Amino acid sequence: MKNSTISRRNFLGKAATAGVAGVMVPSIITSCSRESKKVVEVPVMLDQAPDGPVLKAGVIGCGGRGSGAAINFLNAGPNLKIVALGDTFKDRVDSCREKILKEKGQEVPVENCFVGFDAYQKVIDAGVDIIILATPPFFRPEHLAAAIQAKKHVFAEKPVCVDPAGARSVMATAQKAKGMELSIVTGTQRRHQRDYVAAWQQVAQGSIGEITGGNAWWNGGKLWHRDPNAEWSEMEYMIRNWVNWTWLSGDHIVEQHVHNLDVINWFTGSHPVKAVGFGSRLRRVTGDQYDNFSIDYAFENGMHIHSMCRQINGCVNNVSERIQGSKGSTNCHNTILDLAGNEVWKYEYPLDKDGKPGTSVSVDPYVQEHIDLVTAIRTGKPINEAENTAVTTMVAIMGRISAYTGKETSYEEMMNSDLKLGPKVFEFGPVDIVKEVPVAGLPFVV
Repeated sequence: MKNSTISRRNFLGKAATAGVAGVMVPSIITSCSRESKKVVEVPVMLDQAPDGPVLKAGVIGCGGRGSGAAINFLNAGPNLKIVALGDTFKDRVDSCREKILKEKGQEVPVENCFVGFDAYQKVIDAGVDIIILATPPFFRPEHLAAAIQAKKHVFAEKPVCVDPAGARSVMATAQKAKGMELSIVTGTQRRHQRDYVAAWQQVAQGSIGEITGGNAWWNGGKLWHRDPNAEWSEMEYMIRNWVNWTWLSGDHIVEQHVHNLDVINWFTGSHPVKAVGFGSRLRRVTGDQYDNFSIDYAFENGMHIHSMCRQINGCVNNVSERIQGSKGSTNCHNTILDLAGNEVWKYEYPLDKDGKPGTSVSVDPYVQEHIDLVTAIRTGKPINEAENTAVTTMVAIMGRISAYTGKETSYEEMMNSDLKLGPKVFEFGPVDIVKEVPVAGLPFVV
């Protein structure tokens, strides 16, 4: 493919910008103080989706997350069925089908199990009401657009893309879905986790004052990798090893750290407009990604948030968020402190089975996502999270590009960039992309 250097001259293209999407089914609470009066929309979270006519779902992407999402969907309420499966590889379809049968007693018809690069369209056309998208993120924009075009409700795993072109595609599809009154829930499960939502409510009501800064961390160990197999083509190897290739996953700042960045966007009600960062590859053994990033994100009002993520074994781990305000701070999921470090609010978890204070929410947020989706469909009150997640994914991409290039990168540049990753032809054989690890300060080649 043609080499390209990230610069003002050749990095920017023509594109339209988009706004921010809606929230979950809300109730209204009012916060009054001498300083201000705030109306805060609080998501209503049911323990189980209401009953109704059978809703049939199809799963596109039958690996570990797709299989898990299928079970999460079936656990969300009554009269829910998985009736179609699709994946690039037959062994993934077979494994997912077996898991659904073993754990939920539902047998997906063999004639509704599809394999290949076109399997997604066959699942969409299989008489389903809901599409569950869990392929490697590269494919998300195309699959989401096809599902909405076919008037299907969607659960789409995060992130929703790997490049600026994909992010803008998802933003456009989100707007189209709104006009069609279709619901889209994305895999940013912290927005469906009851302690996080309660903390967000506290911050939205002004409990920590004006937000002045914060931190986002996903520092953990190595995930997994696949070694090449003589029986696999390069395309098959890359897709089976997708979490290590930037064109398929977006790099881990996009694929994994997007969760923490989304919390920052959610709590601040905004998103960064510039990024300056760095990263490197120290111990990763396959693919073309970095294994660590450190990004300084700047907001429109001059506030800064520091983002840090790492996938290296044997190091100190931390997966969390922190937001500082003029009156205090929060860890974003269960605690608020005043400026002196005193605890002024704590989320009250339900008691455990022994009657002791619990440490987890009453409903698994991975299931809550599907409860909220099914509830929206059955109550006729659509929800649409796709644009919010596209914005957060674009913020992660902005940080990745800054680290890869060593340049300050702006959200405006991302919204106007014609950068699109991945090969142009999808077939089992060689993959026509540059397979080099980016080096900051040198031309960025795709």
